[in-house]
Amino acid sequence: MHPSRYLAVLGGIFVVLYALVFFTGPGSIGDLHQKLKPRLGLDLVGGTTLTLIAQTPDGKAPPKTSLEEARNIIEQRVNGLGIAEPEVVTEGDQNIVVSVAGQNSDAIKQVGQPAQLRFRKVINATQDMGPKASPTPTPSASKSGKSSASPKPSGSKSPSASPSTSKSPSASASPSGTGNAANDDLAATGTKKKQVLATVKKKLGVSYQLAQQVTSPDQVAQGGAQAEAALKPFRKLSPAEVAVLPASMQFNIPQISCKQLNDRPAGSIDSPKQQVVSCDSGQKLLLDSAKVLGTDVKGADYTYDQQQGGWKVTLSFKGNGQSKWTNLTKEAYDNTGKHKCEQASLGSGGHCRVAIVLDTKVVSSPQINSVISGDAEITGGFSQDQATLLANQLKYGALPLTFHQGEANQVSASLGTSQLEAGLIAAAIGLIIVVLYSLFYYRLLGIVIFLSLVLSGLLVFAALILLGRGPGLTLTLAGFAGFVVSLGVAADSFVIYFERLKDEIRDGRSPRSAVPRAWVRARRTIISANAITVLCAAVLYFLSAGSVKGFAFALGLATILDLIVVFLFRHPIMTLFARSRAFLSPRVSGLGRVLEHSRSEGSPRRRSGRTSTKEA
Repeated sequence: MHPSRYLAVLGGIFVVLYALVFFTGPGSIGDLHQKLKPRLGLDLVGGTTLTLIAQTPDGKAPPKTSLEEARNIIEQRVNGLGIAEPEVVTEGDQNIVVSVAGQNSDAIKQVGQPAQLRFRKVINATQDMGPKASPTPTPSASKSGKSSASPKPSGSKSPSASPSTSKSPSASASPSGTGNAANDDLAATGTKKKQVLATVKKKLGVSYQLAQQVTSPDQVAQGGAQAEAALKPFRKLSPAEVAVLPASMQFNIPQISCKQLNDRPAGSIDSPKQQVVSCDSGQKLLLDSAKVLGTDVKGADYTYDQQQGGWKVTLSFKGNGQSKWTNLTKEAYDNTGKHKCEQASLGSGGHCRVAIVLDTKVVSSPQINSVISGDAEITGGFSQDQATLLANQLKYGALPLTFHQGEANQVSASLGTSQLEAGLIAAAIGLIIVVLYSLFYYRLLGIVIFLSLVLSGLLVFAALILLGRGPGLTLTLAGFAGFVVSLGVAADSFVIYFERLKDEIRDGRSPRSAVPRAWVRARRTIISANAITVLCAAVLYFLSAGSVKGFAFALGLATILDLIVVFLFRHPIMTLFARSRAFLSPRVSGLGRVLEHSRSEGSPRRRSGRTSTKEA
């Protein structure tokens, strides 16, 4: 063989890996601390835990099957963000606890969203006259189908609604209700809508009766200050109270702001058969019934948009869903259907807009410029994490339950750090003992063991950094234990190879000829042993969860990298040593008594040859 070729290949692997380590990722090239820092897990660097509380219409605990289904979907959403070893477990009969390492509190808060996707035609639009709404976590985006939809809503200017002929509300009325107010969690806790609406009517008193007479936002403006004063109690409604009002009232009453609408509990506008109200770009939008649902989506993925310079989410539809989507774009383009679009809601091209509604928020509401027969794209100012999360929410489906977000706590890493330090000290002591014993027992061969372990460690370290940047692999205490266990697997392969080498020398072969023969015999055993370890690690990884999954991944990764070192370093370096004079010395090679015994007694073949000569 040509040992230099094998060593050159190994050297090339190291050059490529560490070039990626130093020339990619965060920080400058000179910032070694940032470049050489692997991604650490929850138990080592701390993180965030979030409690999600399941809510049902009757206020009772949900069925166990529904809670487990929701847990699986949430776990898939979090796993879709990378190999972060999250812990998603049920607690009690209605809680799901999510734990993720690092500062990911914003991302975690969104994994519990229902992700009910609806495509609705925009029937009417009016400016938001209330306090400015807090920015939504998802940036406004646009939708296109093979560049057939405009990238941004065209009707974002102040609409000019046609004047209404209805009678304006009387300004002499004043609210007189004294009922108890519903709190922000009232709708989320499953109180029946009729009961909540009765409470709201009692709270608003005459104002509710006056609001029933309003048929357009302009009607209130025409009533002047008196109409504003009469409807002022609507400003004090909580988002949960606003959610139970009729859609027409939510849209026509200017005192109901986008801030109240955006903060409505999850599930407030999930019904696909009803008109709903939502907000986008400072406008209140009256939306038609949903013609395309999230269940019509076949798949969702995210990619980088080269033209607009941002991340986008691409949706593909099922067979029947594709026809629904095409029919919706045709209806919007031609402005047909049961409910036609008002002038205020049309884009600059005179065509209707279609809103993509996720839960209670409009992700995008672009004008439809042609009939779209292909996929849909949600584009805009997404970051990669936001696009990944949205794609995962749509890909893995909506949650079967509505969740109320409980406490989100930061977890300290002090305990995990002290355990890691103790583990590192123990691993270092064990490694030193192994190296000293190898040098004492194998001598020159012990140097091969030491160098092989160093190279394996460097490969594992580079892999940890790169996988932490890409798929999001995190190093936890369980993963660290997997790497330590892999050292034992590597040591076993040394013993197999060196003992095979001794067997060949006992059979009368010279060290130089014994090395390749020992390698051929030991290679099968080494591959078989490592294959079994990798197989066990794979079974653990796919059938387990949490820390056990991290242990299995670390063990499998380290074992595979050790095989690379075995083939590209250990055997070639042994071939080079076998050609040196030092390897033939019993004191230096570590073969010691085996070589002396072979030289003093001669090989079995030689003794057999001498006996045959005398007999002859």
